Amino acid sequence: MAVIKVRNTKEVIQGHDNVLSFLEKQGVLYEHWDINKLPAALKDKFVLTDQEKEEILTTYKEEIEDLAERRGYKTWDIVALSDATPNLEDLLKKFEQVHTHTEDEVRAITAGHGIFIIKGDEETGYFDVELEAGDVISVPEGNPHFFTLMDDRQVVAVRLFIETEGWVAHPYQEEVNK
Repeated sequence: MAVIKVRNTKEVIQGHDNVLSFLEKQGVLYEHWDINKLPAALKDKFVLTDQEKEEILTTYKEEIEDLAERRGYKTWDIVALSDATPNLEDLLKKFEQVHTHTEDEVRAITAGHGIFIIKGDEETGYFDVELEAGDVISVPEGNPHFFTLMDDRQVVAVRLFIETEGWVAHPYQEEVNK
């Protein structure tokens, strides 16, 4: 279950209803899929064959298609990151820069965990959303954010897109008040 840490107040938000309420106020979609549907052999596996990726997509076919229909997503895939991922450090450097996209950034965590750091409203500022297996998040188009791994550096997630070209990261610079 996701945990939120608000950076400027140090507030910690836990519990499904509290997390859901907070994220809704920030315009961020949050859902939870049943992780028990995933075959046991894939629950802690972070280096996946194409067949295993397809098995994950098949396992969550109904949830993926439901989310896609509600939100207009047209394509999806699996991303798996771990210390075994070639060029992991370079990927993380790229991910860990605040950026925006011209479409939502959607992730459904199926194994491991990760953190989205999202810019909230003016009062809230940046907050961390620590995601676990089963958590689904959609950071809205144009909303500044970045993603990183937790200490164990392992995650598998379903990614959904309207168009993969729309998911290009655009660097974001904070405006400095003069």
